[in-house]
Amino acid sequence: MRQPSSLPSSPHHLLPLAQWAATARSNLIGVFTDIDDTLTTEGAITPDALKALADLKAAGLHVVAITGRPVGWSMPFVSAWPVDSIVAENGAVALLPLPGGKLQKRYQQDAATRAANFDRMQQVLVRIEREIPGAGRATDSLGRETDIAIDHSEFMQLSEETIAHVVALMRSEGMHATVSSIHINGWYGDNDKLEGARWIVRELWGRTLDDEIDRWAYVGDSTNDQLMFRTFAHSIGVANVARFVPQLEHLPRYVTEGERGAGFAEAARAILSARTAR
Repeated sequence: MRQPSSLPSSPHHLLPLAQWAATARSNLIGVFTDIDDTLTTEGAITPDALKALADLKAAGLHVVAITGRPVGWSMPFVSAWPVDSIVAENGAVALLPLPGGKLQKRYQQDAATRAANFDRMQQVLVRIEREIPGAGRATDSLGRETDIAIDHSEFMQLSEETIAHVVALMRSEGMHATVSSIHINGWYGDNDKLEGARWIVRELWGRTLDDEIDRWAYVGDSTNDQLMFRTFAHSIGVANVARFVPQLEHLPRYVTEGERGAGFAEAARAILSARTAR
């Protein structure tokens, strides 16, 4: 994966995490987080990030991961990680851990809509691979049910020009398209990370996220997180978000010193220290 550039020396728009008010941190009831290059480092969750998830849960906070990764890829992690849910494929499908190691899937689209959209998306995927030199489907594609993904930085390296070409082609086919730290995701439907967050709060707790959004934090690292960065007052970018700053219309409010999993653990410590001090 590509290495992030350093942050601007005096970013007036990105505040260091130390400037996040303790009163705001102590009032939180939950944390949403991206997975790739936010919880994970070089493709795997690090012990400090895993402990941070457990510590947040032990303190009584809700913890939900929202990712562009496929539901099939996410299944081994939803029971192994201390989270309430993993919302996969940019908000389209949720995995819930159940007692006895069982899992439950919930979808935003009905089965007929998913089937029709799946067939359309496969046609677009074939077109991308045929028409754009170097573009190929992500290795996790077999686990995808509601979107498609082109690898740009996980195992393959695409230029910014090629990434833009893929995004444009997806959108010309009527798809939503976003760019994560590793993939270009495309899908049909009204779901995105923010709608997925709203949906899972209704599904799990019967509440309205917008009524309590000032009591939730979001942690992310890339352009497909910017809707969350715009919406959440308590939005945190791990330090490797620097790579995407030139492409971000909406920046996180705060930024950690650490990158990837270390940055997530840093954000979790900031939240927990404020709760301990109150």
